[in-house]
Amino acid sequence: METGYVLGVFAAMAIVTFALRGLPFLTAQWLRHNPLVRHLGRFLPLAIMTLLVLHSVIGLSGQHTAPPWPEGVAVALTVLAQWKTKNPLLSIATGTLIYVLIRNYVLG
Repeated sequence: METGYVLGVFAAMAIVTFALRGLPFLTAQWLRHNPLVRHLGRFLPLAIMTLLVLHSVIGLSGQHTAPPWPEGVAVALTVLAQWKTKNPLLSIATGTLIYVLIRNYVLG
C-alpha cells in the first residue's frame, strides 16, 4: 500500500473518532432540555435491567434439569431487598448469594 493512502486512512479514522467523542459535549445543552431524552433517561435503565433479568433467568433455567424455582426465589428476594433498602448493590448481592447457595447446597 502507498504511504499516502495509509496516512489518509489514519487521518480519516482520527477525525471520525474525535468527532464521535466530541459530539456529546457539543450537544449536551440540547440534550439536557429535550423532553424525549429526559423521558428515556428515566425509562431506559429500568427497561434494560428488566430485559437483562428476564434473559438471564430464562437462560439459567434452561441450562439445568432441576425446576426453575431457584431463579424465581432469587429474583423475588432481589426485588424485596431493593424495595426495602433502596440499595442496588445490596439487592443484587443478596439475589446472587441466594441463587448460588440454592444451586450449590440445596440442589447440590
